Amino acid sequence: MGLPMAVVCFFGCFVVPASLFFTVFLIGAPAWPEVVRALRRLAGHERVRAGAFLGTTVPEQYLPLDGSLSDRFRLAMTDPGTWRDALWLPVQTLSVMLLSLLTLLLWLVGLPLDGVRLGVADAVARRRGVPSRAEPLVLNLQRFLAERQASWTVNLLRPSESSRLAERVAELSESRAGAVEAHSAELRRIERDLHDGVQAQLVALSLRIGLAKQQLAKDPEATRARLDEAQEGIERVLADLRHVVRTVYPPVLTDRGLAGAVRALAAGSSIPVDLQVSVVESGHRLPASVEAAAYFVIAEGLTNIRKHSRATKSSVRFQRSDGQLTITVTDDGRGGADEHAGSGLVGIRRRVAALDGTATLTSPVGGPTELKVELPCGS
Repeated sequence: MGLPMAVVCFFGCFVVPASLFFTVFLIGAPAWPEVVRALRRLAGHERVRAGAFLGTTVPEQYLPLDGSLSDRFRLAMTDPGTWRDALWLPVQTLSVMLLSLLTLLLWLVGLPLDGVRLGVADAVARRRGVPSRAEPLVLNLQRFLAERQASWTVNLLRPSESSRLAERVAELSESRAGAVEAHSAELRRIERDLHDGVQAQLVALSLRIGLAKQQLAKDPEATRARLDEAQEGIERVLADLRHVVRTVYPPVLTDRGLAGAVRALAAGSSIPVDLQVSVVESGHRLPASVEAAAYFVIAEGLTNIRKHSRATKSSVRFQRSDGQLTITVTDDGRGGADEHAGSGLVGIRRRVAALDGTATLTSPVGGPTELKVELPCGS
């Protein structure tokens, strides 16, 4: 399998420099991103082949070739993975051809010498299916050469530590930007709730109390009626304030913990919820930020199921193991969930990303829909 790959890499050693030469003179600029895509596919195939032989997974790391032609050209030129793959081409060509030649020589030289040395008796044994004494040695040497070549491939095509660090910094910067945006959106929502709800009601209460003071001497009965209305208004304001507080950090989490709070959500759902809780009791609760994020993820997921899915049943599973909390919310609805259609999934992603977690949505048309969230929570 290595020889055909070496032939392809041999031609690639000419195609890539030629494309780069024409690109410098702006003739082949449109073709350069496509050449890089083909080079990535070739290197990706060899990653899989070498990784399968060594029993490991070789990660790949590239900048996405998206956007306009100028953007794709710039990304293809500045991506360290492009030049790593280009360096791999000649190394792959020479190493595979050299090691294939050595392997061929091992078989051509080792077996005839073994036949001359062992004579007719061994030849008869080989006809009966008994391997010669040289075959294990040749096979071991052949495997050793194959392992060397696969190791060279893995070392050349594996992302460097600096590129991994750069990718990690970019991920953290993106998650931080999402967290800042989610925090700003949360503050705007709280401000809107207080301004449009609580503040408006307090202004109305102030007017009612003022009118009651003016009527106190003239019409005590009317004053009493207005004070009763004011008292009812105060109770509504308190209810609204409690609602705002719950959206910041639900008190049920403080009282019952995450498992109890989710059970309360499931009990209050209009759609039957199959709840499966597997949390390792370690004598201490999850961090408050993780509990709050998990609670809002499940609450938003159940709300989306009720509003959009037309489901007849749903399930919520969450478990804690190996320092990670995994949450899965599923339903048997119509599927086709679109996170950009105002379903709250964008907010879930931002809230999860702020804690360095991941959110995966699977929702084919016709269902079922599965929302899987993983949050780091310590050991």
